[in-house]
Amino acid sequence: MDSLQKSGNGIGAFEKQSFNPDAFDLKRVGLHTDIIDEERYKRSVERFRDQKIVLPTFSELANPEIINPELKAELAGIDKNSADPKNLFRVHWHNDLNGDFVPLPDHVVLPPEITGVTAPIALAFGNRFPMITAHKVLAAYACLVPRVVTGQFDPTEHRAIWPSTGNYARGGVAISRLMGCRGVAVLPENMSKERFEWLDRWITHDEDVIRTTGSESNVKEIYDACAELEKDETNFILNQFSEFANHIGHHEVTGRALERIFLSYKEKNSDLQLAGFVAASGSAGTLGAGERLKENHGAKIVAVEALECPTMLYNGFGEHNIQGIGDKHIPLIHNVTNTDVIVGISDKATDGLNLVFTSDEGKSFLIDELGASPEIVEQLRHFGFSSTCNLLAAIKTAKVLDLGPDEMIVTVATDGSELYESEKISLLESEYSEGFDSGSASLIVNEHLLGADSSHVEVLDDVGRNRIFNLGYYTWVEQQGVEFSDFEIRRDQEFWKHIQKLAPTWDELINSFNSQTGLLKAK
Repeated sequence: MDSLQKSGNGIGAFEKQSFNPDAFDLKRVGLHTDIIDEERYKRSVERFRDQKIVLPTFSELANPEIINPELKAELAGIDKNSADPKNLFRVHWHNDLNGDFVPLPDHVVLPPEITGVTAPIALAFGNRFPMITAHKVLAAYACLVPRVVTGQFDPTEHRAIWPSTGNYARGGVAISRLMGCRGVAVLPENMSKERFEWLDRWITHDEDVIRTTGSESNVKEIYDACAELEKDETNFILNQFSEFANHIGHHEVTGRALERIFLSYKEKNSDLQLAGFVAASGSAGTLGAGERLKENHGAKIVAVEALECPTMLYNGFGEHNIQGIGDKHIPLIHNVTNTDVIVGISDKATDGLNLVFTSDEGKSFLIDELGASPEIVEQLRHFGFSSTCNLLAAIKTAKVLDLGPDEMIVTVATDGSELYESEKISLLESEYSEGFDSGSASLIVNEHLLGADSSHVEVLDDVGRNRIFNLGYYTWVEQQGVEFSDFEIRRDQEFWKHIQKLAPTWDELINSFNSQTGLLKAK
């Protein structure tokens, strides 16, 4: 490990390092931009040629209108949830529920009757993504494709290992199937029943689902399992929490999708400003979209965590069940020193609102008592736990920042309620065994939705940002063995700006790879 130097500024734990792109080798942090193993590369080309797999570029996923029209026409006849390689060209935000292309990402803007704030809150629907009905399939593709086209990952040799609390593992298994290799899901045993039912349908070998101890709050146990798996050289770990391609993919694809949504409303209201972008921390990949929105429109970046496990807010720990948002550590790919606000949301809030949004009694209350339109209320069924978590954090942010009707917040509805039906049944049996009615819905809405307040919100200054950044030291340097200099360089915004420019380079490699397979014309 590099020697550590004490800082004299009273903020950072160590002397700040400056990022010099000419002197820093990005390979040190897993970012390759050239072919490093010609033999693996050739075997990958042959596998993709044999299985007729064409890879979309990041540009095509960010701007699906440039995808070859003939390929789009072929997609119209392919089930969006099938293991067909052409579904790689659906791994973007421009799908409707049927898997058909839409020029503007499907989304909803929630009105004050629902949110209790005048600031418009726009949520893009993650359940429009193919195969797993969640946007983590994009993260999985973003992490694997650079490894293939640089000759690091060989589908004839390696198993792709996908450590996750659920959706990323499912996305990884789906992407692996489409890209001609085996994918292994590593996830806690107590995640929702629906996740495991999906995996049972998609895996090709029973041993390719590894259940670790605990639930959403047990990320280290996932890391420990991967450390054992990594002893076998045929296992290739794609850890979303430390794969910078996850950040880059969302910066390139998700950031542009959300920007389109905002600009579509700004065309109607020239005074509209993009005040904030909200995302649960999870692996921190989605937060990469906020980097683009902040750079282009000045949006504040809001990171969200579970109040039962308030690592960023209170240096705390615990157990929570907002599935999909991780906990107990600061992901390596979280650009903490560019984050503006931290918000904590409780299990009780997301559990309760899941019942309200998906039950007839809850929907009736929203329509009859709050005056919400049936069309808007119908859209709320597309909100899973982390989607509701993002919504509540957006409301709290609007209140803390005192935002008005010309200040929009954008966020993502990560996945849909269909992934949590078993959790809903369990809650009804345990908490509402005597029945769930409009009175129950009223209590939940007034406490957690309309009653969302400014508690458990921190607007960060440099001291707060560096406090959170420093927490990552214990996971990544002490636990996971990341070189201190590679950990610390992330404090410098020039590092992030540099890696955010890599997508075009990878696109060139993707196009060259497709050309080598001889399938480029299929695009």
